[in-house]
Order: sequence, then C-alpha cells, then structure tokens
Amino acid sequence: MTTHTNYPGRCTVSTDARAAELATLLGRLLEVMSNCRQSEPPKPAPRPLPERLLLTVEEAAEQLGIGRTLIYKLISSGEIESIRIGRLRRVPTAAIQEYARRLVSDAPAA
Repeated sequence: MTTHTNYPGRCTVSTDARAAELATLLGRLLEVMSNCRQSEPPKPAPRPLPERLLLTVEEAAEQLGIGRTLIYKLISSGEIESIRIGRLRRVPTAAIQEYARRLVSDAPAA
C-alpha cells in the first residue's frame, strides 16, 4: 500500500484505495454500457431491391465492360437503344442484352 506524504492543504491518498475505486467505477460503466446495447431495438433486415429495368449510361457501359465515350457513340448511332426521362438518359437492360446477343451472333466462327 502506497501513501503520499501529507503536504499542507493536501490529503493522504492510498494508491490501493484509488485503484479499487477506479475498478469499481469501471465495472459500473461496463454494466451501464452493456445494458444500453441490450435495450436497442433490433434493426429490420433491409428489403431486397427489385431488379432494375433501366440503367444510367455509366452503369450500362460498366455492364458491357466498355467506356463512357464508346457507349454514347453506340447510343447515338442507334446500336444500343436508350430513352429519355426528363433530362436523364437511361438504357433498358433488355437493350444491353440484345446488343450483346447481336455481337455474339455476328462474331465470325473461329
């Protein structure tokens, strides 16, 4: 047990008593924190997103593994169908699949 000298205006404090007090406080803190975790309501499972019918031009390019510039060329030439919704341009997933089917069927046999 360690004690500090009693200076004028200061109390004698036992290091062992401080450690015991600190351990008690930490134990109470742990108990309060564990009770808070248990009282939180469980989060509902996220609902699955429906399969998207329309993709952004960037998403369509990613699906085909090509760049943005090339897909815009394919759209402007009419090789890939796209639609406008207000100011937005969207590519139907069916148009991407059809374009890929055409590429496969037009490819020369090796």
